[in-house]
Amino acid sequence: MKLSAIMNGVSCFTTADMDRDIAAITVDSRKAAPGTVFCCIKGLTRDGHDFAPAAAEAGAVVVCDHDLGLHEQQIIVENTREAFAAMCENYFGNPLRRLKLIGITGTNGKTSTTFILKHVLEQCGHKTGLIGTVQNMIGDEIIEAHYTTPDTYELHELFGKMADAGCEYCVMEVSSFGLEQGRVAGLHFDTACFTNLTQDHIDIHHTMEAYFAAKCMLFERCSKAVINADDPWSARIPLGEDVDTLTFTAAGSDGLTASNIVCRADGVSFTMSLGGESGQVTACIPGRFTVYNLLSAAGCALAEGLKLKDIAKALSTARGVKGRAEVYPNNRDFTIIIDYAHSPDGVENILRSMREITDGRLVVLLGCGGDRDAAKRPLMGEAAARLADYVIVTSDNPRSEDPDAIISQIIPGVKKHDTEYTVITGRRDAIEYAVRNARKDDVIVLAGKGHETYQILSTGTIHFDEREVLDEIFAKIAAEEATNNG
Repeated sequence: MKLSAIMNGVSCFTTADMDRDIAAITVDSRKAAPGTVFCCIKGLTRDGHDFAPAAAEAGAVVVCDHDLGLHEQQIIVENTREAFAAMCENYFGNPLRRLKLIGITGTNGKTSTTFILKHVLEQCGHKTGLIGTVQNMIGDEIIEAHYTTPDTYELHELFGKMADAGCEYCVMEVSSFGLEQGRVAGLHFDTACFTNLTQDHIDIHHTMEAYFAAKCMLFERCSKAVINADDPWSARIPLGEDVDTLTFTAAGSDGLTASNIVCRADGVSFTMSLGGESGQVTACIPGRFTVYNLLSAAGCALAEGLKLKDIAKALSTARGVKGRAEVYPNNRDFTIIIDYAHSPDGVENILRSMREITDGRLVVLLGCGGDRDAAKRPLMGEAAARLADYVIVTSDNPRSEDPDAIISQIIPGVKKHDTEYTVITGRRDAIEYAVRNARKDDVIVLAGKGHETYQILSTGTIHFDEREVLDEIFAKIAAEEATNNG
């Protein structure tokens, strides 16, 4: 591809030979070589401009935001992040001309909403790609995900593959970090959705106001907005006059509404209505929060012109997402739920929802991630003790921190209530304790890991899949029972 084609539509100043052939573009100076373009990006700790001379010496053309004295090897642009996004779009054949983007942001519900929305769109005849925390997808093809919102190059590479595969839509989770880092620079979303906002990522954003401001960046780059009217932050989202807005609610009567809500152990049902039209939804995904996830997806589908009756039908065949209120099957007389809840609101949501279907005790096992927002640790402990009958405090992904030190910051929140609790640092041991001490009709919630199949320790990352751990524990118990009965 010619350099002129790579830079098409990018306002720039250069004396470089724009007719030269380019084989690759990169923001990694280590990949600089003849036939490459190196774009200088300012990161959290490093500035790509510092590596520009070495990249030029290696033979690359350098894209920068000020004169570096590299003469015919430099291209000066106003904003390198936006320039790189446009370069990636050109490099991968302008896939966004063939794709409609739908972005989902919020603290909780992003992953479930994207999966449900993908299902609805495809049930209504629209091949769809997905980008998110658990995995990326091109139709039915699954691609491993490394970040909730991939970096700019990987993002456009995925868009290109989706468009080439015939996808009409790309549904993607858009994280606050991805927005603030400029990973979605240059993108325009046909529809953007706000699920909710509760405390999380304060270690990155420092304040809730800054966290909210990062989320709001998505709505500066959309044509249509779908907003959870029941969330107190929603009224403060700055929306342009030219943005078509649809609100949804499970507690009010305006916009897209859910009424006659029934929550059961095997799912939820409700009547979905908008503008005098209504449809019945019955979905096999447990939890009251599921109603909001279904409404979020429905709102986006409505914004894209799909009919309410078709959406309601599709929602009723939607299935849950791995690690989101996931029921672990067992032949005992108690229920085990695996859930990704890793924020105070996430813990509250899953426990409130499970309380509605619990006939015995509600038991929760949880920890908090290390090297992350420490302020939420006692809040998670408090929510657990307030809503559960028994709390098991354990380790999550401690990373470089001491697991016991993290636990010591969770306990003050737990102690705000008289709820019985125990501390078992090793997560595998904690899970076995929960299983062995379960009573008839108990619901045990394993919170925090969800879809993850690993645990991050100070010594490195180890394989840790709670489904496999449970398999091993139940097999061990079955062998013990066979021996005792024999």
